[in-house]
Amino acid sequence: MNNIEYLEGIGKRAKTAEALLRTLDSEAKNRALRLAAEYLVENENVLLAANEMDLQGAEEKGMSRGLLDRLALNGERIRSMADGLTQVAAADDPVGEVFNMKKRPNGLMIGQKRVPLGVVGIIYESRPNVTADAFGLCFKAGNAVILKGGSDALMSNAVIVAVLQKALFDCGLPETAVQLIAVQDRQVTEHFMKMNDYVDVLIPRGGAGLIRTVVRESTVPVIETGTGNCHIYVDESADLDMAAEILFNAKTQRTGVCNACESLVVHQSVADAFLPMAAARLSEKDVEMRGDARAMAAEGKIVPADEEDWGREYLDYIISVKTVRDLDEAIAHINRYNTGHSEAIITRDYANAQRFLDEIDAAAVYVNASTRFTDGGEFGFGAEIGISTQRLHARGPMGLRELTCAKYIIYGNGQVRPSN
Repeated sequence: MNNIEYLEGIGKRAKTAEALLRTLDSEAKNRALRLAAEYLVENENVLLAANEMDLQGAEEKGMSRGLLDRLALNGERIRSMADGLTQVAAADDPVGEVFNMKKRPNGLMIGQKRVPLGVVGIIYESRPNVTADAFGLCFKAGNAVILKGGSDALMSNAVIVAVLQKALFDCGLPETAVQLIAVQDRQVTEHFMKMNDYVDVLIPRGGAGLIRTVVRESTVPVIETGTGNCHIYVDESADLDMAAEILFNAKTQRTGVCNACESLVVHQSVADAFLPMAAARLSEKDVEMRGDARAMAAEGKIVPADEEDWGREYLDYIISVKTVRDLDEAIAHINRYNTGHSEAIITRDYANAQRFLDEIDAAAVYVNASTRFTDGGEFGFGAEIGISTQRLHARGPMGLRELTCAKYIIYGNGQVRPSN
């Protein structure tokens, strides 16, 4: 069997599983999700051993600290994956929800019913937790899922999928509700992006290069989950101690994630007071600050930034620093260089906060809080399939509802359309 035949087989099995999943009752889905959560915790040692092999390979390739952190599993992260599945099991099942039901003058009752998308394909990089999250959300929403993870996480992903499939099997459900493409070959990835006969929607999760490639080359409809050049703007009225703490959290709590702060924007009137505070706090994690001339004048540890720094998602212990004259310039700078993900203002001025909320073009906009909260779990709906930065269908953290679509349902009692 060649690689294309292998991939076509995965697609056929997913389509067969999807036909069963779309009518599966909520309790059967919840039972499988709870069992999968138990199995993940029970197999912690096996998962950690596989992950250690992935980490060793990644270190040998020179992977950065931030990306190694993305790849790494530990007991807490495995329990977090399990908790995510448990939360999804406890969430309301969107499938079958009927809404917008209205009676027409001719007596027809016309409404909409929420249904699964079908077969969801996900192409992602070195984030093993995505494997469990993607399964849980897609499965609860009645979808089969085909996963194409990065080569750096292949061992970890293979073990996670095997655990999930065992839970499905033990519940009498098709193991092929979740499948992993284990072949690491560019031709396979290219073919996967063109499997319109089997895949209903494709979701890329990863860096800018991966997302651009999928959007450009896929013939399957794509939900774009963008990169995260997230900004924190420190306004002239900001509580500077609060700003320093929020910045430290947003930048360093985890650097290799899309909701980490990559860019700091500071009102020039508070630059002299705030930037030394920021530098002192960020130095605790050895964060390199790259700024403009005004920023460098305010803090000697800041090195020169170039034009590329303003729009870069570092995923590392680096941050850009831009000083601005006023809120207008801050908004213009952020809207020019952001990726539509998450942006924050630190301010005590209500009017400035409202303008920032109204005028910043992003999926999530914060006042006096860290961008790290842009996450399905933190938003209260368990795991997420990704953060959509596009405007069609879904925007922001994508949970269960975003993995469904609607069909019209019409009740009649013999109506026929009259001739014109």
